[in-house]
Amino acid sequence: MIKKLELSQIDRVMNIWLESNVSAHDFIPRQYWDTNYEVVKQALPEATVYIYEDEHDVQGFIGIIDRSYIAGLFVTREARSNGIGSRLIGVCKEECPRLELHVYAKNVQAVSFYKKHGFTIIQQSMNADTGEAEYKMRWEREHEA
Repeated sequence: MIKKLELSQIDRVMNIWLESNVSAHDFIPRQYWDTNYEVVKQALPEATVYIYEDEHDVQGFIGIIDRSYIAGLFVTREARSNGIGSRLIGVCKEECPRLELHVYAKNVQAVSFYKKHGFTIIQQSMNADTGEAEYKMRWEREHEA
């Protein structure tokens, strides 16, 4: 079931955030994620966050800032490849006519996922904090004639 994040779920969501970032970004030192943990935790309530929850626990989430920017999409390792990320993206596509995000170029699996969902690379740059190449990607709802 997809629903909006409740404050009582922030610790679980942050655990997913940390585990997912460390496993998906082995080219970035773990210390970077540990250092940013509290900053992200404090910013989370300011975003629109949708969670995917099964009968047991939160298995994934997506955060949207300013109704168009995907700040992050994360799914637990155990629940990946079960359509959870696709469902979370789908909710955002229903709500927003245009979505943008940044993704590390070396995170090939994520780049492929977003391309599969209609996102295109519109810019490449270097992330100032990590020194890693990243893509800016965009999806826009097709206008009906």
